[in-house]
Amino acid sequence: MIASDARAAFDALVRLCPPPADPPPAVDWTQAERALDTALPADYKQLVETYGAGIFDETIWLLAPGSAYDECDQHAQTAERDEILTDLWEFEAKPASLQEPGARVVPWAFEEGTGAFLYWLVRPGQHPDEWTVMYNEGRGPLWEHHAMGCLAFLLAVLTQSAKTQYFGHHYEVLKPTEHRFATADRTLGRARR
Repeated sequence: MIASDARAAFDALVRLCPPPADPPPAVDWTQAERALDTALPADYKQLVETYGAGIFDETIWLLAPGSAYDECDQHAQTAERDEILTDLWEFEAKPASLQEPGARVVPWAFEEGTGAFLYWLVRPGQHPDEWTVMYNEGRGPLWEHHAMGCLAFLLAVLTQSAKTQYFGHHYEVLKPTEHRFATADRTLGRARR
């Protein structure tokens, strides 16, 4: 169950970008959270339960636990990103937001074709519904913090109201009149797992 402000944002997202007609595969949230060793935000669970793994406006890939595609599987991407960032931070400074002992990032989406990832900033003792968004350009050291959850950030990007220096180049060019979501199956073809 998501809070009323998140519910309003979710309803706005569904009106703006209708979900697929067929429901996505069910997620075993207990298993997913155990695999990630953390609980997950309610607004993210609602996104995954409604849309599943796939891409918004040919730009933002939503990760989903247990996706048949490694590139869209949140667990696989979390393991990969952890390894990449651990190696990176041996020679590059962590962003200030991650200097706090125990702070980390967990990916929830990525930007098509750029190497950029969207993460939650996970801070010790903080409830998942309070996690905020971190954007990393992927092919450079720049990080951007957004003091909102993943659903609010996704809606802000789609409505072009996100205050961001790095994200949204596609939207400046495309300026879609109709927002679309395509499932991973539709975009990537049938999974071979």
